[in-house]
Amino acid sequence: MIPILDKLSGFYNSYVLALLTIGYILGELGHYLIGVTSKQTAIELDYGDHACQQNTSMFNRHELPTQCSAVGNESSCYALDFNGTGYCEWNYNGLGIDYQILAGPTFILIFTIAGVFMGFAADKYNRVKMLTVCTVIFGIAMILQGTVKEYWQLVLLRMVMAAGESGCNPLATGIMSDIFPEDKRALVMAIFNWGIYGGYGIAFPVGRYITKLNFWNLGWRVCYLGAGVLTVIMAALTGTTLREPERKAIGEGDRQTASGKPVSLWQVIKSPAMIMLMIAASIRHCGGMTFAYNADLYYNSYFPDVDLGWWLFGVTIGIGSVGVVVGGIVSDKIVAKMGIRSRAFVLAISQLIATLPAFGSVYFDPLWAMITLGMSYFFAEMWFGIVFAIVVEIVPLRVRSSTIGVFLFVMNNIGGNLPILVDPVAKVLGYRGSIMIFYAGFYGISSILFFITCFLLEGKPDEAEEPESPKTHPNAVLNARHMHGHDNSVFSVDETLPSNGRPAQLPQHLQMSSNGYDKAQPSPVRQNGAESSRL
Repeated sequence: MIPILDKLSGFYNSYVLALLTIGYILGELGHYLIGVTSKQTAIELDYGDHACQQNTSMFNRHELPTQCSAVGNESSCYALDFNGTGYCEWNYNGLGIDYQILAGPTFILIFTIAGVFMGFAADKYNRVKMLTVCTVIFGIAMILQGTVKEYWQLVLLRMVMAAGESGCNPLATGIMSDIFPEDKRALVMAIFNWGIYGGYGIAFPVGRYITKLNFWNLGWRVCYLGAGVLTVIMAALTGTTLREPERKAIGEGDRQTASGKPVSLWQVIKSPAMIMLMIAASIRHCGGMTFAYNADLYYNSYFPDVDLGWWLFGVTIGIGSVGVVVGGIVSDKIVAKMGIRSRAFVLAISQLIATLPAFGSVYFDPLWAMITLGMSYFFAEMWFGIVFAIVVEIVPLRVRSSTIGVFLFVMNNIGGNLPILVDPVAKVLGYRGSIMIFYAGFYGISSILFFITCFLLEGKPDEAEEPESPKTHPNAVLNARHMHGHDNSVFSVDETLPSNGRPAQLPQHLQMSSNGYDKAQPSPVRQNGAESSRL
């Protein structure tokens, strides 16, 4: 670590959070830029659907005798005029199955597969070094996207970008969970994971207005070139100023089977609470991705005479960030009273409240659409950080990052690929009806699923309750159905391991561990802790 940071050690944790969050924002900016620049990109690279579109802001859409979008062929499109002035053009609109594939499946396919491997690697190797390499990869991929000449080149580079970005969440989550205490965990995770929406929000003004400024006659390409250069700079700071934190057991980090064997990844993933949490998160993620991939194109299609770029930026960055922070604080405060179950309860209530305004954001005209979008965003964006706070609290230390990788694989494959159905459904019900279903409708469904998850998570444990000797099958997992976290202030074996990896001498009153092993004899937990401390 650079020496000057030693003098600022009191701010080190905040610095880590800021650096990781900014890096994540840049990665998500590259991810979502295609949704804003798609029309200009499609015109240059020849992909997607053609449509009749209003090509001038001289006229208000309410003044026009016929809306451009109501015409389905080129000749009729150019025949439309108002007082002798044509106001429509037949051109690429940035939509179509080519766009949906480019925005979703090609990115998600690589992102999710690579994310699983990143999760496994994060449990064994230096996470800071891995994160640095990943950031360099997706930064260079963004720069190269600004130079493409063909559609297939853009597809390929988005896949490379996805491979690099796939490491951000599991690696950064592991780092942060080892340097921040339990009482700040949901807030920290919420701030970091807000990077998704931060990058998405910034994409609106960057994709719209930087493209229009047409610096050096490069148009939309400058957006990718600039974002890529900034990302490489952040990668350099990550590699030179961050240090690998000591791995700590949190939540159920020491949880074992009745036979004393460490809980495996499969045993964690197949638990009812984890399965339901993954399904609920996947449905909620679909709602968010549907709006993210289609918001700019939707509002441009229905309100071509109204510039909503700064409105969308303000709602996503301003109101969305407030919702993220409030959700994290509320979740952290009530978890002490209700246990981990309270986090799922906050998820269910917040998504339920967000559902009705979400419908309004695609039903009303621009003014009320933005007002209801803001109302929806305040509650809707509470979800991401809270979900991962739950995950890290119910997952054993030794498989924490790999579990996050699997969780993201499932969530992104379901939630990230379902939006591809927007296009075929739109051809039957219309673009607005399709967005309502996959955006607002899925918010409501996720609320129900998060509420069900509440009953699979344990409430606040009885502090006076003594652990009983297990009498179940040797391979049964303790608390397999009801999963809950433990007080992180409780002594853990990892805390007794010095940097040389050898067990330190313990005081007499700590000679027995919480799982009943004699401290004089090596236990599976001690061995895993020592191994983790060396990495």
